[in-house]
Amino acid sequence: MQLITGISELVVNDLDTLGELGIITDAALLIDNGRIVWSGPSAQADTAVQNYLGEGAGPNLNDDDIANGEVTSANDLSGLETIDLGGKAVIPGFVDSHNHLIFAGDRSEEFAARMAGQKYSAGGIATTVAATRAATESELEANLVHLLDQAKRQGTTTFEIKSGYGLTVPDEIQALDIINRHTEESTLIAAHVVPPEFKENPEGYVDLVIDEIIPAAAGKAKWIDVFCETGAFTEDQARRIIEAGRAVGMKPRLHANQLTEGGALKLGAELGCVSVDHATFASDEDLAVLAEAGTVVTLLPSIEFSTRQPYPDARRYVDAGVRLAIASDCNPGSGFSNSMPFVIAIGVRDMHFTVEQAVWAATAGGANALQRTDVGHLGVGARADLAILDAPSYRHLAYRPGVQLVERVYSGGELIVDNRPRD
Repeated sequence: MQLITGISELVVNDLDTLGELGIITDAALLIDNGRIVWSGPSAQADTAVQNYLGEGAGPNLNDDDIANGEVTSANDLSGLETIDLGGKAVIPGFVDSHNHLIFAGDRSEEFAARMAGQKYSAGGIATTVAATRAATESELEANLVHLLDQAKRQGTTTFEIKSGYGLTVPDEIQALDIINRHTEESTLIAAHVVPPEFKENPEGYVDLVIDEIIPAAAGKAKWIDVFCETGAFTEDQARRIIEAGRAVGMKPRLHANQLTEGGALKLGAELGCVSVDHATFASDEDLAVLAEAGTVVTLLPSIEFSTRQPYPDARRYVDAGVRLAIASDCNPGSGFSNSMPFVIAIGVRDMHFTVEQAVWAATAGGANALQRTDVGHLGVGARADLAILDAPSYRHLAYRPGVQLVERVYSGGELIVDNRPRD
């Protein structure tokens, strides 16, 4: 059991309302068995502990019971670890609901060319496909672990991870097997791009996805996804693939309207997709349809940053009543950042989120995009997934871009990251 006190600002979050952070100042958290069992003002912490432990737990917890972060009273409080943050902010661990982390190779040359004026297109994925097919399973997993470690040090505790760089039955299944060793949020996106060997026969590849890859992935992928875009897959192809995935128990999501204003957003709403991601180009009609359907729109700020596409204005989406999330979309081509604080800073500056909306969208919003109620907030019963900031307020995440503000990270009540300087 852990009691965290001295929290300057505790972001609790309301999972239902964008920007409702439920801030408690001068706060404390009580954690037991990896779950939040109480949160509130620090002044009420001793009473909360006694109420939770019940009768016979010993005298009220007070300053005399605690010395140097340890309980000193010889009573039933002896199993309580106390952590005094001395005025630091605590937020829920980030929920990064859109990632492409199973790959090999490097596309920094492509990025440099794009910054020099070349245009981004979906076809660049083929470069990563070739490198991924050539890599061993251990090489792919080692790269994934490295990227996950980086993201955890930036405060991310929940990851959705997609396949999509193998594009054969064995390669896609191998990717899912690796993913499932690291997260329960596994996504099959064999329909990421048409591979080179099917360049002249894209329908043949769609048939392969539907007839062979999806059946082989049944029980291995929680989600089915399609890149529905010019240069990738048509709306009709996306519909067939999504329906095939759903038929074997996969939940639908969709890459939609990243490069063009097509009909993919409306298709996602029609198909009951939990989340449609990118949505860079969205008409007022698109937004009305998505709001009516209750579909989560996951905006991906680092992609616009890295491709120089126009930034969508989050205020339009908010005003239309759309449910929003933001995620990193870390991938080797269109945006190779796994830093959610970076994504928040871009979202605030260039997408016109308020700071409160961006922090919520990166935590509670991501949880909604994954249909999770146990993460993305720090209410009673939630997983004790949290980030301690080296700052007095969550606002510093956007106020101080590029600065490592995540001091410590807990996952299920366990300290998994400690970025504090070593003596």
